[in-house]
Amino acid sequence: MEIKKITKLKSGKYKLEFENKTTITTYDEIILENNLLFKKEIDNELYDKIANATLDYDLYSRVLKYILIKMRNLKEIKKYMDKLDIKESNQNKIITKLKENNFINDERYTEAYIADKINLSNIGPNKIKKELEEHDIDINIINKYLDKYEDEIFIEKIEKIITKKIKTQKCSNYIFKQKIIKYLLDLGYDLDMINDSLNKFEFNSNIQKDYERIKRKLETKYNDNELNYQIKNKLYQKGYSKEEIESIN
Repeated sequence: MEIKKITKLKSGKYKLEFENKTTITTYDEIILENNLLFKKEIDNELYDKIANATLDYDLYSRVLKYILIKMRNLKEIKKYMDKLDIKESNQNKIITKLKENNFINDERYTEAYIADKINLSNIGPNKIKKELEEHDIDINIINKYLDKYEDEIFIEKIEKIITKKIKTQKCSNYIFKQKIIKYLLDLGYDLDMINDSLNKFEFNSNIQKDYERIKRKLETKYNDNELNYQIKNKLYQKGYSKEEIESIN
């Protein structure tokens, strides 16, 4: 089969035109590997080899582009290739080549992932660890890079969150603290670290406002001791402690 023309395209690829009117748009690596610049005739075996190699390069380039947009780990890459319906045999070739070129590297991925989460989000170390484990990253690698960050970094993040939350307090101190604890635990922070940080803050109880509101609502129904009992009961239901309630009377 005669090669009639080889044209370099703007994309950097090469277009091979054959005497039978067929064409293959391929890569310079394939051109050089098969010495096509100096061959005018190729057989069917070499033609098929060029076509298959071009397909491999097309798939590899597509996956590589996905990785270059954002660093990915092996599990994410496999999921992406499954989405593209890439055959397992081709997936194995791509993975091998990516590893050879250091595009799949759990240590680099873990280090970058942790840095991004710490610098660009509010999530804590436990959630970071869980997310990386879900990406099939070895726990020893995770701990290696998480341990590089001092507790003070996470304490500062916790205290910033608490400072912001305090501005929205509309319930008893006890309930409010429990909500903050749950929120921070869900974000992946340690309970001891959360409690130590909470102890540094003073919370403004809303018991006076709630007391006045409940009293206005109940004083048309109850009097004296019964009114006082009903008010206390409502305040208990809202989560106020005995000490808080007694202090208001």
